Parts: sequence; C-alpha cells; structure tokens
Amino acid sequence: MLHSQLTINCRGKLLSLESPVVMGILNATPDSFFDGGKHAEVTAALHRCEAMLKEGAAIIDVGGMSSRPGADIIDEEEELRRVLPVVEAIVREFPDTVISIDTVRSVVARACVEAGASIVNDISAGRLDP
Repeated sequence: MLHSQLTINCRGKLLSLESPVVMGILNATPDSFFDGGKHAEVTAALHRCEAMLKEGAAIIDVGGMSSRPGADIIDEEEELRRVLPVVEAIVREFPDTVISIDTVRSVVARACVEAGASIVNDISAGRLDP
C-alpha cells in the first residue's frame, strides 16, 4: 500500500492530518450560545487559548459573530473590533499557534490572515459576504 503523508501548510508550519486534530473554539463575541461571552475580552481570550493549547488543541478558531439562530448580524467593523485584537494577541503570546478565523466576510478574513491567521473557516463556503 502506498503511504502518503497528509499535511496542511499553515504559514510554514506543517500540520499533520494523518490522524484527527483538535480545533479549539474561541468565541470573541458577547452573545455566544456556547460560552455566553466569557472570552470576549482579549485577556480572557488569551487565558482560554492557553488552556486549550495545553489541553491539546492544534488549531485555535477565533470567531466574532454568533451563528446561532436569531443572533444579531453585526457589521464588519464590529466583527473586526472583536477578532483582530484577539488574533494579534495570540500571534504575540503564542507565536507557534495555528490560528483559524471563523468569518463569512472577506474583509475580516483578509485582515486576520494579514495579522497571522492561516486558515479561514467560512461556514457559508464563500456564498455569503454580508
């Protein structure tokens, strides 16, 4: 049987996909259905990021707009205000971390990739850019 190594290049860091990897979810939104906005501030987000990395997360996925049914749609400036400082802080404090940005907006994705994110997690598959 031919064996091929499955990897993804995340800003020069090769992440093996030979076995499942854990993606830690970091909600930088005050109306998260999951954590109720506990990690909306940068300091709290960094503490949660550190904990997830210690628990084995290979990727940290930062999101700033809730996708729960009935959630308010925020403008891109507000979404950037929520996520960009978190991405920048993770890059500064945990420089080897693979960061994913959870957004449906190209402007937010671009800004976060420029700041250090290496994966874009778009639940709309590029079909929605409000």
